[in-house]
Amino acid sequence: MTTTRTVKRPKSWHQRAGMPVRVWLVLLIVAGLTHPFLPESRWLLVHLFTLGAVTNSIVVWSQTLAERFLGYHLPESERRPQLVKIYLLNAGIVVTIIGVVGGWFPVTFVGAVLIGAMVAWHAISLLLLIRRAQRARVEAGDSPAEHAQSVWFLVASSAMLPFGAGFGAVLAYGATEQAEAGFLLAHQAMNLLGFLGLAAAGVLTVMYPNLIGMDKAGVERRPAALAILLVGIAALMVGALAGYPLIAAAGCAVYLIGWIVVAAPLLRGAFSHPPNGYAVASVTAAILWLLGSLAVLAIVLATGPMDPDRATLMTVPFLAGFAAQLLFGVMSHLLPTLMGGGPAVVSAGVDKMNRWWVWRIVVINIGLLLFLMPLESWMRVGGTALVMIAFVMFLPVMITSAKASVAGRRAVMSGRTVPDYVPATHQRGLQATSALACLALVAAVMSGIGGDFGGQDASAGVTPTGNTTEVHIEAVGMRFTPDTITVPAGDRLVLTVTNSDDQVHDLVLATGHDTGRLAPGESSTLEVGVVGADIDGWCSIVGHRQQGMVVHIVADGGGGGAMVHDHGSAAGAPTVDLAAEPDTDFVARDPLLAPASDGTLHRYTFEITEVPGEYAVGVPQTMWTYNGQAMGPTLRGRVGDVFEITMVNHGSMGHSIDFHAGMVGPDGPMRTINPGEELIYRFRAEHSGIWLYHCATTPMAVHIAAGMFGAVVIDPPSLSAVDAEYLMVQSDAYLGDGEVDAVKVAAGTPDLVMFNAFADQYVHRPLHAEVGDRLRIWVLDAGPNEPVAFHIVGSQFDTVYKEGTYLLRAGDPDSGGSQVLDLAVAQGGFVELRFLEPGIYTFLNHRMVDGDRGAMGRIVVG
Repeated sequence: MTTTRTVKRPKSWHQRAGMPVRVWLVLLIVAGLTHPFLPESRWLLVHLFTLGAVTNSIVVWSQTLAERFLGYHLPESERRPQLVKIYLLNAGIVVTIIGVVGGWFPVTFVGAVLIGAMVAWHAISLLLLIRRAQRARVEAGDSPAEHAQSVWFLVASSAMLPFGAGFGAVLAYGATEQAEAGFLLAHQAMNLLGFLGLAAAGVLTVMYPNLIGMDKAGVERRPAALAILLVGIAALMVGALAGYPLIAAAGCAVYLIGWIVVAAPLLRGAFSHPPNGYAVASVTAAILWLLGSLAVLAIVLATGPMDPDRATLMTVPFLAGFAAQLLFGVMSHLLPTLMGGGPAVVSAGVDKMNRWWVWRIVVINIGLLLFLMPLESWMRVGGTALVMIAFVMFLPVMITSAKASVAGRRAVMSGRTVPDYVPATHQRGLQATSALACLALVAAVMSGIGGDFGGQDASAGVTPTGNTTEVHIEAVGMRFTPDTITVPAGDRLVLTVTNSDDQVHDLVLATGHDTGRLAPGESSTLEVGVVGADIDGWCSIVGHRQQGMVVHIVADGGGGGAMVHDHGSAAGAPTVDLAAEPDTDFVARDPLLAPASDGTLHRYTFEITEVPGEYAVGVPQTMWTYNGQAMGPTLRGRVGDVFEITMVNHGSMGHSIDFHAGMVGPDGPMRTINPGEELIYRFRAEHSGIWLYHCATTPMAVHIAAGMFGAVVIDPPSLSAVDAEYLMVQSDAYLGDGEVDAVKVAAGTPDLVMFNAFADQYVHRPLHAEVGDRLRIWVLDAGPNEPVAFHIVGSQFDTVYKEGTYLLRAGDPDSGGSQVLDLAVAQGGFVELRFLEPGIYTFLNHRMVDGDRGAMGRIVVG
């Protein structure tokens, strides 16, 4: 009996070295699906792609392609050091991610050094490879390799990343806003334009002509192109670090010229040889995105100050438009090619890579254009979701292609004849139509088809004149101009509304006509119809009407009554019953104040949302929030610490943030950002105390009352140890029909006054202590209107700290005590005390009307 045993072939160097790329892509998808729950989610998503997938791809493929370009292949016996380099590189990436996410700069620094060292090792390896290849060709009497010059692009590319890693480490350590902008731009220049851009330029001069089936293009230009690109990167880096945006803009322009030298012959070839598959179409799109992004970045740098937002304005086009499409396009060509097996097997793998390629290309590129347009945030989210699906499809497509290639190779190895592969028909026209239909559906459904859904008849029975009155209205400075419009009765009225302000507005008429939310610069036209009665109009964003954003349409000669709408929300406000018991699964907000974390740099992401919630049992309201709940995250640190907050607006209107704990010029970091936008707010804690932060968008009181506030605690250096620390932030709620009532806010008549954004929650879920415990209770008054007189019934404070100074300290020789900590709105401090006897102690705002409105809780002392 004969036994047949299948011997499993060991994995090749390419398979083992390429494994990290696939792992990082999978981790990127997982992080994208779970990013709302991840710390440093934006940074993490960007660097899982750039540090993880892109860096590994460049290091692996540059080694492989350098050997091909030089016509000199290393023996397998020399692959082990290269694998060690790959493994240490990925260890450095993991260490860096752990350091940034954990806020541990020393760990981040070690990871950055390890990454820089491994890529520097890679650059030296390529230099040695060039030397060995040249020596071998001289000994063999051969002329220099045709594409040897392209390898110098790869060497220069690898020399860039160690500098980029160093700039990243500086950013992790912390810097002033102006210095941060320079290091961000330099970091981007070294990593995206240097490491990735130079490698792409060198490879594409060889690969692209092969992809589209044209003759060599631009080979003789390679030395000049490399020199121009390096000069551009150097000037961009110097301008960024020195704080001279014009020099940086000039460097960007020079770099763009270098890429035009590289790309011009390639794109001319693309016109004569149209892309016929995913690889070449994706690479072509990547080149076009790079050229366009560079042009825009040069203009941005030349026309304004250098700040972090402007410095990174083109990050998404660079990453998604250029880097991602280049990576997936090149991999789509290289993976089946390197699998080998003969023309038929390679063709089978390539054909699998081309599954739904037209649909993917159309969705990715038009979706990215939609993302960059000033559209409604939900429309951008819908388009972005389609783009992500199109990108994620690469993984199953790649797996299918690999399986086809492996099956073909096995057939060849077994001696079977592999027939010439006949490519499947992919119905390009159907794919393009399907892609455009998907994007159009997102646009139509998400944008509400323009926002104008018609309204009530405003004619009031008047005889139409047949004439049309057209009026242009401008929204700016919390006013509509003009705010009074006179229309001859019987005329048809057409309003064109333009938002010339810096935040979102709309115009709603009492007839029901509505422009929908308008971002800055947007316009909308309302067909009001025949007008026979006066009509009121207003901005429906909460608080804007009370600020004066109203329009009066007067029907001159009309006989009908006025069409008005109170639009107040008090009538539908929920009924408050503070005696109602919460459900058994109710969890109060944790009042324990965690100690400051280690490290001097504290990074946070604040995602702005408008979500349903409750201010008391059975009191639902829509809240405007930082990270999903009224009263945002509590920040804590020490004097000298740096705080970096990335704020992302997922809401439906403009929002902002003002940190009282920082001393910064308000014009930039405190500006209002509109839906879909983000900014980075960075400050250094100069003084100790407890500080308020809040939304600073007009009307501020409404935004604070809707939940947009929180606390920053900066420890006094002399702060002593206690048994427990608690935080109580008082705020006022003004209940309306589903959302905050701006009329009540303006009148200063709250329905509820609360600690930590829920009325009486610590009555239902008391705090606990033991006799003799020393407690420290930090108190902050967020307002927007009510003061606080913090008192604990049955006890006294032996330490009182208010607004940066001690009013009373334990051990006072006069044995003084305090009964109340009084705070005006936006003031804060803390008290310390010991309980001498067991019991249930009530703490409250001793301004009794506010204590009775919900500013009350209990401490059970055992």
